[in-house]
Amino acid sequence: MINIIRIKNATFYGYHGVSNEEQYVGGKFEADIDIHTDFTESASGDDLTKTVDYYQVYSFLNQFTVKRKYYLIESLAIEIATELLKKFERIIKVAVRVRKNNPPLGGVVECHEAQVKNDTKEIKR
Repeated sequence: MINIIRIKNATFYGYHGVSNEEQYVGGKFEADIDIHTDFTESASGDDLTKTVDYYQVYSFLNQFTVKRKYYLIESLAIEIATELLKKFERIIKVAVRVRKNNPPLGGVVECHEAQVKNDTKEIKR
């Protein structure tokens, strides 16, 4: 059985963007993570060790987003998805959405977002 664990609107401060200002001053980013896994066994036994620990996923995400600067949130989203699949063996498939709030587009835009979907068939652990 495939189940989904979701982390929504995880917020972090990062230095991602093309302009010098974005790379130096930084800005607020948000991420949603859809984790496809089978948590049937862990749910029936109420056992955290038999599922994906979303505290660990959030901690990984928070550390990963400040480790390196990216010009494109598309690149950031792909790297997050790939690394989650490598790090957490119980993840079968993952969808990652990264949003940049108030992007400097010359007008009023709430955010822009990049989404990537990846599964274990597409990466080498």
